[in-house]
Amino acid sequence: MENHENEHFKRELGLLDGTMLVVGSMIGSGIFIVSSDMVRNVGSAGMLIAMWVLTGLITVVAAVSYGELSAMFPKAGGQYVYLKEAYGKLIAFLYGWSFFAVIQTGTIAAVGVAFSKFAAYLYEPVSDENILYEMGSFKLNAAQLVSIVTIIFLTYLNSRGVKNSKTLQTVLTIIKIASLLGLIIFGFVLGAKSEIWDANWTNAWANRNFVTETGEWVTIGGSTIIAGIAAAMVGSVFSSDAWNGVTFIAGEIKNPKRNVGLSLFLGTLTVSILYVLANLMYLAVVPLDAIATAKADRVAVVASQYIFGNIGTYIIGVMIMISTFACNNGLIMAGARVYYTMANDGLFFKKAGHLNAAGVPEWALWAQCIWASALCLTGKYGDLLDFVVIIVLIFYILTIYGIFKLRQTMPDAERPYKAFGYPVLPTLYIVMASALSIALLKYKTSTCGWGVLIMLVGIPVYYMTKPKE
Repeated sequence: MENHENEHFKRELGLLDGTMLVVGSMIGSGIFIVSSDMVRNVGSAGMLIAMWVLTGLITVVAAVSYGELSAMFPKAGGQYVYLKEAYGKLIAFLYGWSFFAVIQTGTIAAVGVAFSKFAAYLYEPVSDENILYEMGSFKLNAAQLVSIVTIIFLTYLNSRGVKNSKTLQTVLTIIKIASLLGLIIFGFVLGAKSEIWDANWTNAWANRNFVTETGEWVTIGGSTIIAGIAAAMVGSVFSSDAWNGVTFIAGEIKNPKRNVGLSLFLGTLTVSILYVLANLMYLAVVPLDAIATAKADRVAVVASQYIFGNIGTYIIGVMIMISTFACNNGLIMAGARVYYTMANDGLFFKKAGHLNAAGVPEWALWAQCIWASALCLTGKYGDLLDFVVIIVLIFYILTIYGIFKLRQTMPDAERPYKAFGYPVLPTLYIVMASALSIALLKYKTSTCGWGVLIMLVGIPVYYMTKPKE
């Protein structure tokens, strides 16, 4: 089936397209929102920047490690294929199941909710404070409705076989990069004030939490610091995720053995640098208290208020809406490809393996849409991030460990590209990502625990649906 499928893929994407895809997938909503919550959790400028530098480091390490796998298996399906080759069908199924149940759909939901956060800035009635329906503890708010409508709309567009020409996706990505770069440059040139910068760096490494209810900083120590760091890194790790999207479309990349790995490296490095610069700009323009108390966590809007006054905030609001919209379009498209590959391996609903008249896996798209919409109703942006990040980390750890495993089980396989810094850098990633996962399960059990539970439910599902050999 796979060979037959690959004959239909046209290798039309070059290195620039691949790199743009990595950058475009990574820059969604996070960088414009999460720093607010991170500051509340770690309480100081030094710790905020340290979190972003650390996240950038582990993201680039993971990306260059993936280069070896992408060169060994340059076909559609990406991470799912690597896990299948390294561990067999059960682990590959668990990844695909989690990808459908949590990773991709949870990310689509979170980005949809972020879209509505900025829509609410332009038009207040669509905010999450506008409760439309209430029953017991369940509340339906206008923001959730807006997110669901955008997800349905984008799914409909994709199901019509609208070939989101690479031009459109690249143009939207350039708008995203330009809006983030513009915000950084104008921030430093027009908005930076030495007194704000100095004040923010006065207690650069203070260990404290911001208590929203009282509006006060509280000094923390011991395990509370670890809990704060883990909670803060959810935001930076989520913002830096989705870089592996380019591996799902390896079947359409020219010279994939070279270009997939290279676009992973260039894309993650570019975004990591932009993210650190954006946070340095926030610290140069906005007092720490104002970052922590940004309304609806829209820290980018607060920064542009300081830089441009009111008019600029509307412009940045619109640009971030374009950014999140384009990000979700890419996520919705990429997701369906993984379910399609799985269905053809007999590891997902048969219907997901069928293409409609427009040559698109329509059933897979709508199944993804329905579940992502349901996740929009479960909670807030922050809860959705916890839900996604824990599972993402678990499978990144397994995939990178797969490099070690495959070097033993397939020693003679062609490896046009070897993981950079092997074995030290991949081991470093595994250790750091494992430590973060354990801390999250310990301190954020209520949200992360659900994510893990859904993943584990995949085990009986696998054995119940497994085709008879």
